Amino acid sequence: MKKNEIISFFNSIATTRDLWIRRNSYYHDELERLMTFLIPPDASVLDIGSSTGVLLNKLRPSRGVGIDLSDKMVDVAREKYPHLEFLVQDAEDIRINEKFDYILLSGSIGVFSDVWKVFRGIKKITSMRSRVVITYYNGLWEPVLKLAEKINLRMPRAYQNWLGLKDIDDLLYLNGFEVIKKGKKMLLPLNIPLISWIFNRILANFPFLWRFCLIEYLVAKKVLVTENKDMSCSVIAPCRNEVGNIEPLLASLPKIGARTELIFVDGLSTDGTVEKIRELIPQYSNRFDIRLIHQIPRDDKDKIKENVGKQNKMLKLGKADAVRKGFDAAKGDVLIILDTDCTVPPEDLAKFFFALSESRGEFINGTRLVYPLDKGAMRLFNLYANEFFGFVFSWLLGQSIKDTLCGTKALTKESYLRIKETRSYFGDFDPFGDFELLFGAAKQNLKIVELPVRYRARTYGDIKIERFKHGLLLLQMCLVALRRFKLSN
Repeated sequence: MKKNEIISFFNSIATTRDLWIRRNSYYHDELERLMTFLIPPDASVLDIGSSTGVLLNKLRPSRGVGIDLSDKMVDVAREKYPHLEFLVQDAEDIRINEKFDYILLSGSIGVFSDVWKVFRGIKKITSMRSRVVITYYNGLWEPVLKLAEKINLRMPRAYQNWLGLKDIDDLLYLNGFEVIKKGKKMLLPLNIPLISWIFNRILANFPFLWRFCLIEYLVAKKVLVTENKDMSCSVIAPCRNEVGNIEPLLASLPKIGARTELIFVDGLSTDGTVEKIRELIPQYSNRFDIRLIHQIPRDDKDKIKENVGKQNKMLKLGKADAVRKGFDAAKGDVLIILDTDCTVPPEDLAKFFFALSESRGEFINGTRLVYPLDKGAMRLFNLYANEFFGFVFSWLLGQSIKDTLCGTKALTKESYLRIKETRSYFGDFDPFGDFELLFGAAKQNLKIVELPVRYRARTYGDIKIERFKHGLLLLQMCLVALRRFKLSN
């Protein structure tokens, strides 16, 4: 949903919000019990996504501020609780110049289109003593909650994402927070005398049953993060017949780091891609150092004939070869791969750079499987395949990897040179480049951190992957990883 659609949606239910709270009073009373346990009275509290202010008022803060995107919700809250302050603000662009003891996000995470940006903004209004308290719904309950909405047992919601505790933990970490406490509550959100007490006070604390609780929560604090502001960045953009995507990429790519280099690596494009790049270089040269290199020299006719392959698919050399040539030519301290199809927004690359410059990780892997996918962005077969390979490679490599095939990856030039040393150990097996980098990062014991990205449908050109042919290659890579990581040591 677009932001104006979210505002309209919540404005439309502002007058009935309190009615829904009363109808589900048992759930809200239990949530209040948890929040008053985690947040003491007389603290200064900022409630992000404060709705009509009911929960903020229950916390009895010495200074209570609530922000919400819906002006109608804010109007209701101001009328009910004049002793508290309520502001119409976007959580992704917080405009408050004070620090709070507690920042509360209760059930609001799922409405944000960019959770990374929300946490980035929270960082500015927290001190080292501040605590961030987040509650959200267990993903196992998603079908139950959606059914409850359909049969009018629960207030409708406008969801943008459905994040698990691990996803939230990762996003907090990337923005300079550490989780100090996490847990789950409430097996039964309905009030059935004695039964609810047994389920929610006793059974909900058992290790196995605890996994099925409705409410997930965590408490985080800010940690000291030192940013290296002198680091430069090289963006590597492999391309083959992407003429329609070149200008949108250049227009939306931000300046990153002390100096931004953009290297297009062309793979024998025939649709005018090379000509479009050359045409636009002067227009954008004040923002980036732009270079164009060719995967195969245009005058090497024998090599062209040997590698051309299908017109709208990868060269036989593979995307991996283009990435290697771009990395080897790059002058920046940080190397980021950006697929030229712009299915991952170029403006998101700054997040990858910050993760490295602030030492949040050593190999930053994009994941498309956290936020909802745009319609048509990924075929159902590909989605299931990505989830399967993510599970397999997490086990094989010993680090959590949700999306192995996301093309957006970042690492320092120094780390790349270390990975390059491992290439002979695994062999030249990977036409994509993703696995060569992931395997090398794991072999060199680099800290792999995943960063959620939005994944959009293509607006120009064709997908270069051949599903079944390359699916078989992925299975072969599983065997390579099994042999090298599990059976050889």
